[in-house]
Amino acid sequence: MWVFIGVHLPAYLLDQGLPAQVGSTALALIGLFNIAGSLMAGKLAGRFSRSHLLAGIYFSRSVAVLLFTQLPLSQFSVYVFAAAMGFLWLSTVPLTNGTVATQFGLGNVGMLTGMVFLWHQVGAFLGGWLGGRIFDLLGSYEAMWWMCIALGVVAAGFCWPVRQRLLVPA
Repeated sequence: MWVFIGVHLPAYLLDQGLPAQVGSTALALIGLFNIAGSLMAGKLAGRFSRSHLLAGIYFSRSVAVLLFTQLPLSQFSVYVFAAAMGFLWLSTVPLTNGTVATQFGLGNVGMLTGMVFLWHQVGAFLGGWLGGRIFDLLGSYEAMWWMCIALGVVAAGFCWPVRQRLLVPA
């Protein structure tokens, strides 16, 4: 569903009366902070439970969206939101790949990571398409924002109880 943000955030901000450059700058900040988030997640994965880190990231995404949609909107709040979302956006990748490797063995990483990527792309399509469809039907992105919040909480709930296993050779 996070593709919804990448596709629809600029239009949402325009609808809220902010200049177009705010949307483009927000997307650039998301990309910039992706680097730091991914590197930090990879570093933390060696020290903490990957499933708990994933749960924390998904829950933090929900909190960020909730705050963004409920607090007064300004150029500053957009940039803070974009930095937070960028930091949290791809930080799940090293954690997910590490979890797949330890849960199912290194010999299965290629196929299972491919399956994770496939379903990620299905979710990405749905996020982009559904955001537009909901806007067309309701004239607002509000329902989609709430869906993003709910999905983040659900994802956190699914990740938290996963027990981390020791890496087993393939």
